[in-house]
Amino acid sequence: MASRYWVASLPVQGSTPSSSLWNRLQEQISRHSFDTPLYRFNIPNLRVGTLDSLLSLSDDLLKSNNFMEGVSHKIRRQIEELERVSGVESNALTVDGVPVDSYLTRFVWDEARYPTMSPLKEIVDSLQSQVVKIEDDLKVRASEYNNVRSQLNAINRKQSGSLAVRDLSNLVKPEDIVQSENLMTILAIVPKYSQKDWLSSYETLTSYVVPRSSKKLYEDNEYALHTVTLFRRVADNFKSSAREKGFQIRDFEYSSEAQDGRKQEQEKLVQDQENLRSSLLQWCYTSYGEVFSSWMHFCAVRAFVESILRYGLPPSFLSCVLAPSTKSEKKVRSILEGLCDSMHSAYWKSEDDGGSMAGLGGDADSHPYVSFTINLV
Repeated sequence: MASRYWVASLPVQGSTPSSSLWNRLQEQISRHSFDTPLYRFNIPNLRVGTLDSLLSLSDDLLKSNNFMEGVSHKIRRQIEELERVSGVESNALTVDGVPVDSYLTRFVWDEARYPTMSPLKEIVDSLQSQVVKIEDDLKVRASEYNNVRSQLNAINRKQSGSLAVRDLSNLVKPEDIVQSENLMTILAIVPKYSQKDWLSSYETLTSYVVPRSSKKLYEDNEYALHTVTLFRRVADNFKSSAREKGFQIRDFEYSSEAQDGRKQEQEKLVQDQENLRSSLLQWCYTSYGEVFSSWMHFCAVRAFVESILRYGLPPSFLSCVLAPSTKSEKKVRSILEGLCDSMHSAYWKSEDDGGSMAGLGGDADSHPYVSFTINLV
């Protein structure tokens, strides 16, 4: 599947049928750029309206196109992220079961949803409002999923981070803690390089420390977790003296109920995350198809409006979709230009070629035919 397509329209001269121009285009592409896929882009006979309405509409065409393209890319990126996190195999993106590249290259206007007799502005507003609603829904759904994901990540960081900050409840067992009317156990976070200093000094940091009561429970790359048992009445003195020597005292109270509660909360968040991820991914698949369909209908309107403004009335032009490779672009541009009226082509040449349209708006992509790009990714 190509990731970039051109939509182009060529003026049909005089009484020449569009089929004749299409045959010439096919022949030229086949002869000079055979590796460039070429398709008819079937635009229905839309309601033209007034010239003022077309001009007014054309002012916002690029902005609207960029918005729809942006939303489609946003949903695609969300799908890719969800698939990557889930470890699921990537599914082909579709519009009502049709792969997006096939939907574009075999585009058929949906008359039931967008009656061709409706004013063009009404059609564009309808297309845009649908995409706006989907973008708003995406923000809400993604925010809900990311909120649960952030909560779970915070819990995981506490369980796997440095001893200085991590949750200690899964490292401390009931038998490691002494709790009585007079005695208590304190947890100390000791830098790895200071463990000898800890073992030689903890008994003398204050009075009434139980001799040889320190036990190492866990060690990571930076710190070791040690216990020490002492009399309750000297706990504050011990903490102050320990901090002065660079040992961190972590407040901790063992509670099997609290530990079970944290475990249940984590399990619930894991399940919530999985449910939200699955729901969001399914929604994204469906919504991408809706956005892409709206975008392609908009591209049809855009090609129609720009062709009328470029070639005049009555509508007489041939629309097509091409997917040239980078190395073929210059040749394909030349073929398209060669099929335009020679005087019309000269009018649109660049300043270097002496054309009179050079410099209008500084558009480096000005051509004697209507052309714009569709980026699928």
